[in-house]
Amino acid sequence: MTNFFQKIFTRYPIKTKRFLEALPGTVSWTLILFPIWGSLLIPYIVAYFILFFDVYWFYKSFSLAISAFIASKKIKASEAENWFAKAKKLKNYQKVNHVVIIPNYTESVNKLRTTLASIAAQTLPTKRIFVVLGMEEREEKAKEKANILVTEFENIFGGIFATFHPDILGEIKGKSSNQSFAAKEIYQKLVLQKIIDINYATVSSVDADSIFDKQYFSYLTFEFLSDPKPYNKFWQSANVNHNNFWNVPAPIRIIAFFGSLWRTAVLVQGDRLISNSTYSLSFSLLKKIDFWDTDVIPEDYRIFFKAFYKLNGDIWAKPIFLKTSMDSPRSSNFFKSLKSKYQQEQRWSWGVSDDPLFIKWWFTVPNVPFLRKTIMLFNVLLDHFLWPVNWFIITIAANIITFINPVFSRTTLGYKLPSLAGIILTSCLIALLVMVIIDFRSRPKNPSLSKIRELLFPLEFVLLPIVGFFLSTLPALVAHTLLMLGKRLEYKVTEKL
Repeated sequence: MTNFFQKIFTRYPIKTKRFLEALPGTVSWTLILFPIWGSLLIPYIVAYFILFFDVYWFYKSFSLAISAFIASKKIKASEAENWFAKAKKLKNYQKVNHVVIIPNYTESVNKLRTTLASIAAQTLPTKRIFVVLGMEEREEKAKEKANILVTEFENIFGGIFATFHPDILGEIKGKSSNQSFAAKEIYQKLVLQKIIDINYATVSSVDADSIFDKQYFSYLTFEFLSDPKPYNKFWQSANVNHNNFWNVPAPIRIIAFFGSLWRTAVLVQGDRLISNSTYSLSFSLLKKIDFWDTDVIPEDYRIFFKAFYKLNGDIWAKPIFLKTSMDSPRSSNFFKSLKSKYQQEQRWSWGVSDDPLFIKWWFTVPNVPFLRKTIMLFNVLLDHFLWPVNWFIITIAANIITFINPVFSRTTLGYKLPSLAGIILTSCLIALLVMVIIDFRSRPKNPSLSKIRELLFPLEFVLLPIVGFFLSTLPALVAHTLLMLGKRLEYKVTEKL
C-alpha cells in the first residue's frame, strides 16, 4: 500500500502538496462556517454537533486539569530528588557530556547571560557541558556580543563556542536552519576531534530565554544512562512561561497561564508528548537523522517526526519532570507587547505547515506500526485543525443557529440549545478553578508582589473571550489561510525585554 501512495506522490508532487497544504485551512473554515449555512439546511445536525463539541470541550478541560495535577505532583517529587547522586552511581557516568545549542538573533547580552547563568548553576559538573551560541552572521554586532559572553563563561564550561550562520540560498531563516548549522560545526570541533564521544553525548535545543532547573542536566544524565535505548529518545521538560509572568500585560498573562499548564500536563499523556521549544536528544540520533532541516520555521515537531519515520516508529519522547522557565513576549509598551504575542502565536500555529509532510510520511513510509503512527498523527491534526475553530464553536455557535433560523429556535431542541450549551461550558469553570490552584502552587512566588494582586489574578479571566480570539484564534486562522492560499510566513523574532 505504501508503494501505491509513493507512486501517487511521486507522479503528482505539486498537486498532492497543494492539496495537503489546503486541507487544514479548508477543514477549519468549513467547521467555522458550518453553524451558519448548516443552520438553514440541517439545523438538527448542527445543534447536535455543537452539543457534541461542547461535551468534547468539557472533557478536554477536565483532562487538562487532571493531567496538570498529576504532572505537577511528579515535578514536585522530582525537585526533591538528588539527581546528581543518582547519576553518579551509574556505569559510564564519566563518559557523558552535554552539548547545549542556543540559536539566537537580536537577543540582548543580558538575556543570553541569564540563560547561561542557569546552565552554569547546574548540579552536574559544568565541565561536562559544552555551550554553543548559534549567532546569525547578518546580525549587526553579533561577533561583539558573542565575544563578551564567551569571555565571561570560558572557564566555567567544558567549552563555549560561537557559530555564525550565514544566509544560505534555499534555507529559511530561523531557529531550525541556525541550529542545524551550529550542530554541524560543533560536530566537527568536538566529535571528530574526539573531545567528546558521540555515543555518550546529548544535544539540547534551547530557546534563548530558557532558565533551567538546577538539576536538569543531572536528571538528563540519569535518564540517558538508565534508558535501555537512549538513542531512540527525546527528553522534554515542562516549558513554562514564569520568567516575567507578572510583568506582561494581562492578556498575555492569560495565554501564558494556559500554555504553561498545557505543556506541564502533556508530560503524563504518553504519545501526546512531542518535543517542543527546549528539548534534548542524543547526539548520535541527531547525526543519524542528518540534523535539523533548514527549509522550515517550526523545528521541534518536524525533527521528532523526522526521527520517528526514519527509525520506523521506534522513537519516543520521555518526560523530564522539572520546569524550564521562559519569557512571554514583552515590548516597550502595552500594544507593542500584544503585537509581539500575536506574531509569536502566528509563528507557533504555522506548525500546521508541517502537517502535509506528516500526512505524506504516514502514507508512504513503510514498516511503521500502523496504530501508533495513526494515533500520533490524529492527535497532531486534531490540535492543529481545531486551533482556529474552538473559539467559534464554544463561544458563539449555539446563539448563531437560533438567530439565523428562528423557526428552529421554536422547536424543543432549538429552544434549549443555548441553555444546554451554557450549562456544559459553565461546568468547565470547575476545571478552571482547579487549574488556578495548580498554577498558584507550582509557580515560583514573587516576594515583591502584592498578595492582593495575586489573589485578584483569577478576575483577569473575564478577558478570556476577547484574548482567546485575538491572541490565539485569529493568528492561527491567518496561518491556516496563508498556507491554504500557498503563501509563506516570514520568521519574526519575538521581542522579550
